[in-house]
Amino acid sequence: MPAMDKDSPIAAGTAESSAPDEAPLKLEEFLPYRLNVLAAVTSQALSRVYAERYGIGIPEWRVLVTLGHVGTMTGKAIGDHTHMHKTKVSRAVASLEKRRLLTRRANKADMREAFLTLTSAGRAIYQDLAPVASAFAARLIEAIDPADRKAFDRAVTALTAQGKKLTTQDE
Repeated sequence: MPAMDKDSPIAAGTAESSAPDEAPLKLEEFLPYRLNVLAAVTSQALSRVYAERYGIGIPEWRVLVTLGHVGTMTGKAIGDHTHMHKTKVSRAVASLEKRRLLTRRANKADMREAFLTLTSAGRAIYQDLAPVASAFAARLIEAIDPADRKAFDRAVTALTAQGKKLTTQDE
């Protein structure tokens, strides 16, 4: 095996090649990573509440809350609304349907899809957990100074819009 030149791209990728301060990208400072961590820890903290009370996970929660808020939707519409992959939506819907928390009604105009609606039991869970989730959100936002909350909301809105724009742009 030939000796590796210390300036080669392969050598540059090794742990010994550069000091941490010289790294071109630090994951802990990378905004997309930080936003992902924030979303993950927030979802995990909130999920403890509905997992303990009702034995549902994050995807089921998102479907349940979406239907509780909007009413009747298709699985595709729920996926678009929640930014969940269709497989996750399908599994969550199947789980909620098995537990009789939602019903499925065929779309006569397109038999490949169904309209999903919460049952009275599903609606009761939504009604019970809505104030708990709102209180959780209020406790979370306490980390931000009240004078900064409107700016934070504008920043989140702007980052979301920019992310959507970047998603649809050609590379």
